[in-house]
Amino acid sequence: MSATTDPDVMWAKRINRVCRQLERSEQSLTDLAAQVNVSRSELQRQFVKRLGISPKAYAHAVKLQRLSRSLPTAQSTLDALMDSGWSVSQAYHHALLALGVPPAKLRSPLRVGYWVGLSELGWILMAATEKGVCWLSFADEPQGLLVELKEHFPKASFYCDEARLYAWFNQVRDEVLLPQSALSLPLDIQGTAFQMRVWNALRQLPLGSTLSYQGLAVQLKEPSKVRAVARACASNKIGVLIPCHRIIGQDGSLKGYRWDVKRKQRLLAREGARSF
Repeated sequence: MSATTDPDVMWAKRINRVCRQLERSEQSLTDLAAQVNVSRSELQRQFVKRLGISPKAYAHAVKLQRLSRSLPTAQSTLDALMDSGWSVSQAYHHALLALGVPPAKLRSPLRVGYWVGLSELGWILMAATEKGVCWLSFADEPQGLLVELKEHFPKASFYCDEARLYAWFNQVRDEVLLPQSALSLPLDIQGTAFQMRVWNALRQLPLGSTLSYQGLAVQLKEPSKVRAVARACASNKIGVLIPCHRIIGQDGSLKGYRWDVKRKQRLLAREGARSF
């Protein structure tokens, strides 16, 4: 079998062609399939199989890349948003979710200070903008903490900010060791309107209390948005200060936790929540 008739090679060529089309302009799956002479369903299946994402998701990534590339040099934020291929509201929403900062902030370098130290829960990395804490994460080893932070804020410049953050860090470390009340450190929280509602509700949960996703959705008067509540909790990047560890399963089980269920269990135990 020659390379020109090898099905694998032929599909690779089709996928490459579809990618190039999407990089030039957004097109429907029907139009893309017609251009490479295959069915919509087969194109979708092969694209996901070979690249791991759908054509629609790839078009989304291309737009986001175009937006993040153009923002720093565009004449205005509005110009960059309109050139992205989304509506202005869509562009703002997607940029905020993926880049972690509003689009306008990418037009000037975002400076993020950080401090890394050990605690009862292992290594902690705290990071903050000029407005307040924007990141607080845990790990067994310190090496990957800063890498993850930089990946989340790809346009930012980073510096060790011991002078400002060390005192805040110690407050968190003390709170982890002997919880007493909600910490009132300044936060720089970036998210969608619904995520902000969820995170603010989490901050109102009393020490030692727990709630399910369903319970939190009801509390927000959005009983049908249980999955959206779960996604918002999973998107939280500021551990302890936004206490998503206080969310448990409807059946009372611990469920998952971004920074390991064992840490979640220790936090709840220290806070006086019931044993799990």
